[in-house]
Amino acid sequence: MAGYLSETDFVMVEEGFSTRDLLEELTLGASQATTGEVTAFFVADLGAVVRKHFHFLKCLPRVRPFYTVKCNSSPGVLKVLAELGLGFSCANKTEMELVQRIGVPASKIIYAHPCKQIAQIKYAAKHGVQLLSFDNEMELAKVVKSHPSAKMVLCIATDDSHSLSHLSLKFGALLKSCRHLLQNAKESHVEVVGVSFHLCSGCPDPQAYAQSIADARVVFEMGAQLGHRMHILDLGGGFPGVEGAKVRFEEIASVINSALDLYFPEGCGVDILAQLGRYYVSSAFTLAVSIIAKKEVLLEQPGREDETGSVPKTIVYHLDEGIYGLFNSVLFENTCPTPTLPKKPSTEQPLHSSSLWGPALDGCDCVAEGLWLPQLHVGDWLVFENMGAYTVGMSSLFGGARTCHITYAMSRVAWEALREQLLPAEQDGDAEGVCKPLSCGWEITDTLCVAPVFTPASIM
Repeated sequence: MAGYLSETDFVMVEEGFSTRDLLEELTLGASQATTGEVTAFFVADLGAVVRKHFHFLKCLPRVRPFYTVKCNSSPGVLKVLAELGLGFSCANKTEMELVQRIGVPASKIIYAHPCKQIAQIKYAAKHGVQLLSFDNEMELAKVVKSHPSAKMVLCIATDDSHSLSHLSLKFGALLKSCRHLLQNAKESHVEVVGVSFHLCSGCPDPQAYAQSIADARVVFEMGAQLGHRMHILDLGGGFPGVEGAKVRFEEIASVINSALDLYFPEGCGVDILAQLGRYYVSSAFTLAVSIIAKKEVLLEQPGREDETGSVPKTIVYHLDEGIYGLFNSVLFENTCPTPTLPKKPSTEQPLHSSSLWGPALDGCDCVAEGLWLPQLHVGDWLVFENMGAYTVGMSSLFGGARTCHITYAMSRVAWEALREQLLPAEQDGDAEGVCKPLSCGWEITDTLCVAPVFTPASIM
C-alpha cells in the first residue's frame, strides 16, 4: 500500500454488517444525546468506492481513471482513491492543495479547468502541476506567460444537446477552431500533448462518446500535421453513479471500447484517461437528516372530503437541511429525493400525505412533495441514499458553509482487497442482493459488461 489510508481513518466492520445497521446505531446515539445541536450526518461506505473501482477496471481496462475532486472532496474519499492509484482532476488551487496535502504527487494531477486565474496557473507551475487544459486563445496566452513549460490538453466541444447540463455552451473548442488553436500553440512554443472532451451527467445517448472519440481522432491528426506529439486522450466524465440511470455504465463502457478499438487501437501509443466523480461516490454516501419541526395543513378545497367526512390534510415536515445545502440537486438537477426511515415501519401504520422543507425562510426551499409517510415526530430521522455527489465539500448558500460529520466504514474483506490491490474473489451468485454490505469489494460478477452496440462513424 502507498500509505494514504490507514485503519484509523474508518470504522472496520464485519461482513454482512450493513449501512442501515450503522445508521440505526448512529441515529439512536444522536437522539439520546443530551447536549449539543443535532445535525445531519453522513455514513460513507468506502468499500463501495473500492467496488466501483474494480468494476471500472473490468469494464474499461484501457482507461486510466482520474477523480474529479469538486464532486466530493472529503478526506476519506481522497485517501481511498489515492490508495487505489487514481490521478486527480482539480479545478482550482484549493483542490490541488487538498490532494497534495495527503501526499499525491504533482504528476498525478490535471489542472482541468479551461478558464483559470493567472494566480492559480502560477501556483500550478510552482508546485509542479504540468498538465493543464485549454479551449481558447486567451487561455493559451495566460499559460504561455505564467507557465510556459506546461503540457496542454485541448478541450473540444461535444454534442450534449440531450444532457441535463449543456457545458459545450461554456467550454470546449469547436472542431473548426482546433487547427488555429494548435497552430497558435506551436508558434508560442507550447506543447499540446492531447485532447479532452466532457459529456455531462445524464447524457441519454452513449453514442455521443463514440462521436466525441471520432472528433478527437481528427484533432490528433491535425496536431500531428502541425508537429505536436499528442499522446493523451481524456474521455472526461458523465458516467452514472447510481442504479436506475437512464443509461447504464456498462452500455457506455461498451460504446467507448468499440470506439477506442476503431480510432485509438491498442498499441497506438495513446494514454486513455477519464475524469470520474459521481461514478465513484454517489452511491457510497447515505445522509441522515432530523426533523426539526412539523405542522398539519388542511387542504381546504370545495368538495374535497375523505371517507370519514373530514377535510383532507397534509403534513409539512421541516428538516435541518434544504436545497441551498445538501439537497442542492433539487435546485440544480430537478431531482426529488425520496427518504426512508432508519427502521422499516409496520405495514399497519397509516400513511399520510407529506412534504419535506428545508430551513430557509422562503417558499422555494422544498426538498420533496407528494410523499406518503407514516406519522413522524420532531427528532425523528430520515435517511437519503445516493447522496455522495456534490454534497460534501460544497459551501451552503444558506447561512454560510457548514460541515457535516462523516462516519467512514469499510469491511475487512474490502480492506484486504485494497491492501493487496487485487480483484477480490467472486462470490456465489445468491450472495448478491442479500443486503447492502459495507464490504462492497466482492460484489463483482462476470456479467457486468454488455456486447458492443457502436456502429462506427466515418472520420471527417
